[in-house]
Amino acid sequence: MSGPNTDYDPVEVTPLKADEVEAARDAALAAIESAGTLEELKRVRTEHAGDRSALALANREIGALPPQARKEAGQRVGQARGAVSKALAARQAVLEAEHEERILVEEAVDVTLPWDRYPAGARHPLTTLSERIGDVFVAMGWEIAEGPVVEAEWLNFDALNLGADHPARTMQDTFWMEPPENAIVLRTHTSPVQARTLLTRKPPVYVVCPGRVFRTDEYDATHSPVFHQVEGLVVDEGITMAHLKGSLDHFASSMFGEGITTRFRPSYFPFTEPSAEVDLVCFVCRGTGLDPAVGTSVGASGSTAAEPTSSAHGSCRTCKGEGWIEWGGCGVVNPRVLVACGVDPERYTGFAFGMGIDRTLMFRHGVEDLRDLFEGDVRFVGAFGTEI
Repeated sequence: MSGPNTDYDPVEVTPLKADEVEAARDAALAAIESAGTLEELKRVRTEHAGDRSALALANREIGALPPQARKEAGQRVGQARGAVSKALAARQAVLEAEHEERILVEEAVDVTLPWDRYPAGARHPLTTLSERIGDVFVAMGWEIAEGPVVEAEWLNFDALNLGADHPARTMQDTFWMEPPENAIVLRTHTSPVQARTLLTRKPPVYVVCPGRVFRTDEYDATHSPVFHQVEGLVVDEGITMAHLKGSLDHFASSMFGEGITTRFRPSYFPFTEPSAEVDLVCFVCRGTGLDPAVGTSVGASGSTAAEPTSSAHGSCRTCKGEGWIEWGGCGVVNPRVLVACGVDPERYTGFAFGMGIDRTLMFRHGVEDLRDLFEGDVRFVGAFGTEI
Protein backbone atom coordinates (compact mmCIF):
# COMPACT_ATOMS: atom_id res chain seq x y z
CA MET A 1 0.00 0.00 0.00
CA SER A 2 1.42 3.34 -0.99
CA GLY A 3 1.88 6.28 1.51
CA PRO A 4 0.40 9.78 1.24
CA ASN A 5 1.29 11.85 -1.76
CA THR A 6 3.30 14.79 -0.57
CA ASP A 7 3.84 16.19 -3.98
CA TYR A 8 1.31 18.82 -5.02
CA ASP A 9 0.88 21.45 -7.62
CA PRO A 10 0.55 24.83 -5.79
CA VAL A 11 -2.52 26.80 -6.77
CA GLU A 12 -1.59 30.31 -7.80
CA VAL A 13 -4.12 32.61 -5.97
CA THR A 14 -3.26 36.27 -6.71
CA PRO A 15 -4.48 37.84 -3.40
CA LEU A 16 -2.27 35.41 -1.51
CA LYS A 17 0.96 36.26 -3.26
CA ALA A 18 3.57 37.68 -0.91
CA ASP A 19 3.89 40.95 -2.81
CA GLU A 20 0.11 41.41 -2.92
CA VAL A 21 -0.27 40.83 0.80
CA GLU A 22 2.60 43.19 1.57
CA ALA A 23 1.15 45.85 -0.73
CA ALA A 24 -2.27 45.62 0.99
CA ARG A 25 -0.59 45.80 4.41
CA ASP A 26 1.55 48.81 3.47
CA ALA A 27 -1.45 50.64 1.97
CA ALA A 28 -3.41 50.02 5.16
CA LEU A 29 -0.57 51.24 7.39
CA ALA A 30 -0.12 54.38 5.29
CA ALA A 31 -3.83 55.18 5.41
CA ILE A 32 -3.89 54.65 9.18
CA GLU A 33 -0.93 56.97 9.70
CA SER A 34 -2.52 59.71 7.59
CA ALA A 35 -5.88 59.63 9.42
CA GLY A 36 -6.17 62.93 11.26
CA THR A 37 -9.49 62.45 13.09
CA LEU A 38 -11.45 59.65 14.64
CA GLU A 39 -13.97 59.87 11.80
CA GLU A 40 -11.23 59.46 9.19
CA LEU A 41 -9.80 56.53 11.13
CA LYS A 42 -13.22 54.91 11.18
CA ARG A 43 -13.37 55.09 7.39
CA VAL A 44 -9.83 53.66 7.12
CA ARG A 45 -10.78 50.77 9.40
CA THR A 46 -13.73 49.90 7.19
CA GLU A 47 -11.67 50.17 4.00
CA HIS A 48 -8.53 48.28 5.11
CA ALA A 49 -9.71 46.03 7.93
CA GLY A 50 -13.37 45.49 7.17
CA ASP A 51 -15.06 42.47 5.66
CA ARG A 52 -14.55 43.80 2.13
CA SER A 53 -10.91 44.87 2.59
CA ALA A 54 -8.08 43.35 0.51
CA LEU A 55 -6.62 41.43 3.46
CA ALA A 56 -10.03 40.08 4.48
CA LEU A 57 -10.65 38.84 0.93
CA ALA A 58 -7.17 37.27 0.82
CA ASN A 59 -7.92 35.45 4.08
CA ARG A 60 -10.99 33.93 2.47
CA GLU A 61 -8.93 32.56 -0.41
CA ILE A 62 -6.76 30.45 1.92
CA GLY A 63 -9.36 27.71 1.78
CA ALA A 64 -8.79 27.31 -1.96
CA LEU A 65 -5.17 26.21 -1.42
CA PRO A 66 -4.05 22.62 -1.03
CA PRO A 67 -3.56 21.65 2.63
CA GLN A 68 0.21 21.79 2.38
CA ALA A 69 0.11 25.44 1.14
CA ARG A 70 -2.43 26.80 3.65
CA LYS A 71 0.01 27.13 6.55
CA GLU A 72 2.43 29.45 4.83
CA ALA A 73 -0.34 31.57 3.29
CA GLY A 74 -2.19 31.73 6.57
CA GLN A 75 0.88 32.96 8.44
CA ARG A 76 1.58 35.59 5.81
CA VAL A 77 -1.97 36.96 5.81
CA GLY A 78 -2.32 36.68 9.60
CA GLN A 79 0.85 38.67 10.22
CA ALA A 80 -0.31 41.39 7.81
CA ARG A 81 -3.75 41.64 9.45
CA GLY A 82 -2.17 41.67 12.90
CA ALA A 83 0.11 44.55 11.91
CA VAL A 84 -2.90 46.49 10.60
CA SER A 85 -4.93 45.84 13.78
CA LYS A 86 -2.03 46.91 15.99
CA ALA A 87 -1.56 50.09 13.95
CA LEU A 88 -5.28 50.86 14.18
CA ALA A 89 -5.27 50.47 17.97
CA ALA A 90 -2.21 52.68 18.36
CA ARG A 91 -3.62 55.38 16.09
CA GLN A 92 -6.98 55.19 17.88
CA ALA A 93 -5.30 55.88 21.22
CA VAL A 94 -3.38 58.86 19.80
CA LEU A 95 -6.44 60.42 18.17
CA GLU A 96 -8.61 59.93 21.25
CA ALA A 97 -5.99 61.67 23.41
CA GLU A 98 -5.78 64.55 20.94
CA HIS A 99 -9.58 64.78 20.86
CA GLU A 100 -9.83 64.99 24.63
CA GLU A 101 -7.15 67.68 24.79
CA ARG A 102 -8.96 69.67 22.12
CA ILE A 103 -12.28 69.34 23.95
CA LEU A 104 -10.67 70.61 27.15
CA VAL A 105 -9.55 73.74 25.31
CA GLU A 106 -12.57 74.35 23.07
CA GLU A 107 -15.22 73.58 25.68
CA ALA A 108 -13.45 75.02 28.70
CA VAL A 109 -15.73 76.79 31.21
CA ASP A 110 -14.51 79.88 33.03
CA VAL A 111 -15.83 79.24 36.52
CA THR A 112 -15.06 82.85 37.51
CA LEU A 113 -17.77 84.17 35.16
CA PRO A 114 -21.33 84.76 36.43
CA TRP A 115 -23.07 81.42 36.39
CA ASP A 116 -26.53 82.82 35.72
CA ARG A 117 -26.75 83.95 32.11
CA TYR A 118 -30.36 85.09 32.56
CA PRO A 119 -30.74 88.48 34.31
CA ALA A 120 -32.75 88.42 37.49
CA GLY A 121 -36.18 89.97 37.36
CA ALA A 122 -37.18 93.00 39.39
CA ARG A 123 -40.39 94.42 40.80
CA HIS A 124 -41.17 98.03 40.04
CA PRO A 125 -40.06 100.24 42.94
CA LEU A 126 -43.42 102.02 43.03
CA THR A 127 -45.10 98.68 43.65
CA THR A 128 -42.74 97.67 46.42
CA LEU A 129 -42.89 101.10 48.09
CA SER A 130 -46.71 101.09 47.98
CA GLU A 131 -46.70 97.70 49.68
CA ARG A 132 -44.15 98.87 52.24
CA ILE A 133 -46.35 101.89 53.08
CA GLY A 134 -49.33 99.60 53.42
CA ASP A 135 -47.37 97.37 55.79
CA VAL A 136 -46.52 100.38 58.00
CA PHE A 137 -50.18 101.21 58.54
CA VAL A 138 -51.40 97.63 58.76
CA ALA A 139 -48.91 97.17 61.59
CA MET A 140 -50.63 100.12 63.31
CA GLY A 141 -54.00 98.38 63.03
CA TRP A 142 -55.24 100.25 59.97
CA GLU A 143 -56.78 98.72 56.84
CA ILE A 144 -55.97 99.19 53.16
CA ALA A 145 -58.89 100.48 51.06
CA GLU A 146 -59.09 100.49 47.27
CA GLY A 147 -61.44 101.98 44.71
CA PRO A 148 -61.90 102.47 40.95
CA VAL A 149 -59.74 104.86 38.99
CA VAL A 150 -62.77 105.88 36.89
CA GLU A 151 -64.89 107.73 39.39
CA ALA A 152 -68.17 109.63 39.67
CA GLU A 153 -67.86 113.41 39.76
CA TRP A 154 -69.85 113.55 43.00
CA LEU A 155 -67.43 111.25 44.84
CA ASN A 156 -64.35 112.94 43.37
CA PHE A 157 -65.47 116.51 44.08
CA ASP A 158 -68.87 117.19 45.71
CA ALA A 159 -68.57 114.70 48.57
CA LEU A 160 -65.19 116.23 49.41
CA ASN A 161 -66.51 119.82 49.62
CA LEU A 162 -65.05 120.88 46.28
CA GLY A 163 -67.80 123.17 44.97
CA ALA A 164 -69.08 123.42 41.44
CA ASP A 165 -66.91 126.48 40.78
CA HIS A 166 -63.69 124.89 42.07
CA PRO A 167 -60.89 125.24 39.47
CA ALA A 168 -59.91 121.56 39.85
CA ARG A 169 -63.12 120.61 38.02
CA THR A 170 -62.05 122.25 34.77
CA MET A 171 -60.42 120.49 31.82
CA GLN A 172 -57.18 122.20 32.82
CA ASP A 173 -56.80 119.84 35.80
CA THR A 174 -59.17 116.89 35.30
CA PHE A 175 -59.58 114.16 32.71
CA TRP A 176 -63.31 113.93 31.92
CA MET A 177 -64.73 110.82 30.35
CA GLU A 178 -66.94 111.15 27.29
CA PRO A 179 -69.73 112.03 27.09
CA PRO A 180 -69.23 114.86 29.64
CA GLU A 181 -72.88 114.82 30.71
CA ASN A 182 -72.28 111.44 32.40
CA ALA A 183 -70.14 113.27 34.99
CA ILE A 184 -67.44 110.57 35.06
CA VAL A 185 -63.77 111.45 35.60
CA LEU A 186 -60.41 109.82 36.06
CA ARG A 187 -59.90 110.35 39.78
CA THR A 188 -57.63 113.29 40.58
CA HIS A 189 -56.76 111.94 44.04
CA THR A 190 -57.48 108.82 46.11
CA SER A 191 -59.85 110.74 48.41
CA PRO A 192 -62.91 109.21 46.69
CA VAL A 193 -61.84 105.91 48.23
CA GLN A 194 -62.16 107.56 51.65
CA ALA A 195 -65.63 108.80 50.76
CA ARG A 196 -66.66 105.33 49.58
CA THR A 197 -65.38 103.87 52.84
CA LEU A 198 -67.42 106.29 54.98
CA LEU A 199 -70.52 105.60 52.86
CA THR A 200 -70.28 101.82 53.26
CA ARG A 201 -69.24 101.40 56.87
CA LYS A 202 -69.73 102.98 60.25
CA PRO A 203 -66.95 104.59 62.32
CA PRO A 204 -64.47 103.92 63.71
CA VAL A 205 -62.57 104.02 60.40
CA TYR A 206 -58.82 103.68 60.04
CA VAL A 207 -57.87 103.25 56.38
CA VAL A 208 -54.97 104.05 54.08
CA CYS A 209 -55.58 104.37 50.34
CA PRO A 210 -52.64 104.00 47.92
CA GLY A 211 -53.20 104.13 44.18
CA ARG A 212 -52.89 105.84 40.81
CA VAL A 213 -54.35 109.27 40.15
CA PHE A 214 -54.65 111.38 37.01
CA ARG A 215 -54.28 115.08 36.28
CA THR A 216 -53.69 117.02 33.08
CA ASP A 217 -50.09 117.93 33.92
CA GLU A 218 -47.29 118.21 31.40
CA TYR A 219 -44.92 115.25 31.29
CA ASP A 220 -41.48 116.41 32.40
CA ALA A 221 -38.82 115.76 35.03
CA THR A 222 -41.10 116.81 37.90
CA HIS A 223 -44.64 116.26 36.57
CA SER A 224 -46.66 113.43 35.08
CA PRO A 225 -50.32 113.08 34.05
CA VAL A 226 -50.31 109.74 35.91
CA PHE A 227 -48.80 109.49 39.36
CA HIS A 228 -49.36 107.74 42.68
CA GLN A 229 -50.70 108.93 46.00
CA VAL A 230 -51.27 107.47 49.43
CA GLU A 231 -54.00 109.01 51.56
CA GLY A 232 -54.99 108.15 55.08
CA LEU A 233 -58.28 108.64 56.87
CA VAL A 234 -59.22 108.24 60.52
CA VAL A 235 -62.73 108.89 61.81
CA ASP A 236 -63.44 108.05 65.43
CA GLU A 237 -64.50 109.66 68.67
CA GLY A 238 -62.06 112.11 70.21
CA ILE A 239 -59.62 112.35 67.27
CA THR A 240 -57.39 115.46 67.32
CA MET A 241 -54.48 117.00 65.46
CA ALA A 242 -52.18 115.38 68.00
CA HIS A 243 -53.17 111.94 66.69
CA LEU A 244 -52.46 113.18 63.17
CA LYS A 245 -49.01 114.46 64.14
CA GLY A 246 -48.07 111.21 65.87
CA SER A 247 -49.22 109.09 62.92
CA LEU A 248 -47.27 111.17 60.42
CA ASP A 249 -44.12 111.17 62.57
CA HIS A 250 -44.26 107.38 62.68
CA PHE A 251 -44.88 107.24 58.93
CA ALA A 252 -41.93 109.57 58.24
CA SER A 253 -39.51 107.63 60.42
CA SER A 254 -40.61 104.37 58.77
CA MET A 255 -39.85 105.79 55.33
CA PHE A 256 -36.70 107.80 56.00
CA GLY A 257 -35.13 106.48 59.19
CA GLU A 258 -35.25 106.97 62.90
CA GLY A 259 -35.33 110.56 64.16
CA ILE A 260 -37.19 111.97 61.15
CA THR A 261 -40.13 114.06 62.35
CA THR A 262 -42.68 116.33 60.70
CA ARG A 263 -43.93 119.88 61.10
CA PHE A 264 -47.17 121.55 60.03
CA ARG A 265 -47.57 124.83 58.16
CA PRO A 266 -51.05 126.37 57.94
CA SER A 267 -52.72 125.82 54.59
CA TYR A 268 -56.15 125.37 53.01
CA PHE A 269 -57.87 122.29 51.57
CA PRO A 270 -61.66 122.14 51.00
CA PHE A 271 -61.99 118.71 52.63
CA THR A 272 -60.10 119.50 55.87
CA GLU A 273 -60.41 122.30 58.41
CA PRO A 274 -57.97 123.22 59.84
CA SER A 275 -55.49 122.20 57.13
CA ALA A 276 -51.71 122.08 57.00
CA GLU A 277 -48.82 121.41 54.69
CA VAL A 278 -46.59 118.64 56.00
CA ASP A 279 -42.80 119.07 55.99
CA LEU A 280 -40.36 116.47 57.18
CA VAL A 281 -36.90 116.93 58.62
CA CYS A 282 -34.32 116.65 55.85
CA PHE A 283 -33.07 113.09 56.00
CA VAL A 284 -29.71 114.12 54.53
CA CYS A 285 -28.64 117.00 56.77
CA ARG A 286 -30.97 116.00 59.64
CA GLY A 287 -32.40 119.50 59.84
CA THR A 288 -29.15 121.45 60.03
CA GLY A 289 -29.46 122.81 56.50
CA LEU A 290 -25.74 122.18 55.99
CA ASP A 291 -24.06 119.92 53.49
CA PRO A 292 -22.96 116.81 55.43
CA ALA A 293 -19.96 116.46 53.12
CA VAL A 294 -18.46 119.63 54.58
CA GLY A 295 -16.06 119.13 57.51
CA THR A 296 -17.21 119.85 61.04
CA SER A 297 -15.54 121.52 63.99
CA VAL A 298 -16.35 121.72 67.67
CA GLY A 299 -17.99 125.00 68.59
CA ALA A 300 -17.69 127.04 71.75
CA SER A 301 -20.52 125.18 73.37
CA GLY A 302 -18.83 121.86 72.69
CA SER A 303 -21.25 120.83 69.92
CA THR A 304 -20.05 120.08 66.43
CA ALA A 305 -20.95 122.50 63.67
CA ALA A 306 -20.27 122.45 59.98
CA GLU A 307 -17.88 125.02 58.56
CA PRO A 308 -19.02 125.75 55.00
CA THR A 309 -16.51 127.54 52.84
CA SER A 310 -19.36 129.54 51.32
CA SER A 311 -23.15 129.65 51.52
CA ALA A 312 -23.41 128.04 48.07
CA HIS A 313 -21.20 125.08 48.90
CA GLY A 314 -22.20 124.77 52.56
CA SER A 315 -25.97 124.32 52.08
CA CYS A 316 -27.59 120.91 51.90
CA ARG A 317 -28.45 120.21 48.28
CA THR A 318 -31.51 118.13 49.19
CA CYS A 319 -33.40 120.70 51.29
CA LYS A 320 -31.62 123.77 49.80
CA GLY A 321 -30.40 124.74 53.25
CA GLU A 322 -33.85 124.94 54.84
CA GLY A 323 -33.57 121.77 56.91
CA TRP A 324 -37.12 120.74 55.94
CA ILE A 325 -38.64 119.10 52.86
CA GLU A 326 -42.23 119.56 51.71
CA TRP A 327 -43.97 116.18 51.72
CA GLY A 328 -47.77 116.48 51.50
CA GLY A 329 -50.95 117.87 52.98
CA CYS A 330 -53.17 117.02 55.96
CA GLY A 331 -55.81 118.29 58.31
CA VAL A 332 -58.89 117.60 60.39
CA VAL A 333 -61.75 116.22 58.28
CA ASN A 334 -64.17 119.00 57.39
CA PRO A 335 -67.57 118.46 59.06
CA ARG A 336 -69.24 119.01 55.69
CA VAL A 337 -67.44 115.94 54.33
CA LEU A 338 -68.65 113.90 57.31
CA VAL A 339 -72.24 115.05 56.73
CA ALA A 340 -72.05 114.28 52.99
CA CYS A 341 -70.92 110.74 53.84
CA GLY A 342 -73.57 110.18 56.51
CA VAL A 343 -71.36 110.57 59.59
CA ASP A 344 -72.49 112.54 62.63
CA PRO A 345 -69.95 115.40 63.05
CA GLU A 346 -71.19 116.08 66.58
CA ARG A 347 -70.03 112.64 67.68
CA TYR A 348 -67.13 111.85 65.41
CA THR A 349 -64.04 113.74 64.31
CA GLY A 350 -61.19 112.63 62.13
CA PHE A 351 -58.08 113.50 60.23
CA ALA A 352 -56.82 112.89 56.71
CA PHE A 353 -53.51 113.23 54.93
CA GLY A 354 -52.08 112.66 51.47
CA MET A 355 -48.54 112.19 50.15
CA GLY A 356 -47.10 111.40 46.74
CA ILE A 357 -45.64 107.90 46.55
CA ASP A 358 -43.53 108.95 43.54
CA ARG A 359 -42.13 111.90 45.48
CA THR A 360 -41.41 109.69 48.48
CA LEU A 361 -39.55 107.23 46.24
CA MET A 362 -37.52 110.05 44.72
CA PHE A 363 -36.58 111.28 48.20
CA ARG A 364 -35.64 107.81 49.48
CA HIS A 365 -33.46 106.82 46.52
CA GLY A 366 -32.16 110.10 45.10
CA VAL A 367 -34.12 109.84 41.83
CA GLU A 368 -33.85 113.20 40.09
CA ASP A 369 -36.10 112.68 37.05
CA LEU A 370 -39.71 111.57 37.56
CA ARG A 371 -39.77 110.12 34.05
CA ASP A 372 -37.40 107.36 35.13
CA LEU A 373 -40.29 105.85 37.10
CA PHE A 374 -42.54 105.46 34.08
CA GLU A 375 -40.42 104.84 30.99
CA GLY A 376 -39.80 101.12 31.64
CA ASP A 377 -36.02 101.10 31.44
CA VAL A 378 -34.96 97.77 32.95
CA ARG A 379 -31.63 99.31 33.99
CA PHE A 380 -33.52 101.60 36.35
CA VAL A 381 -36.00 99.03 37.65
CA GLY A 382 -33.36 96.31 37.99
CA ALA A 383 -31.43 98.36 40.52
CA PHE A 384 -34.27 97.87 43.02
CA GLY A 385 -34.31 94.06 42.75
CA THR A 386 -37.19 91.97 44.06
CA GLU A 387 -37.77 93.56 47.46
CA ILE A 388 -41.04 92.46 49.03
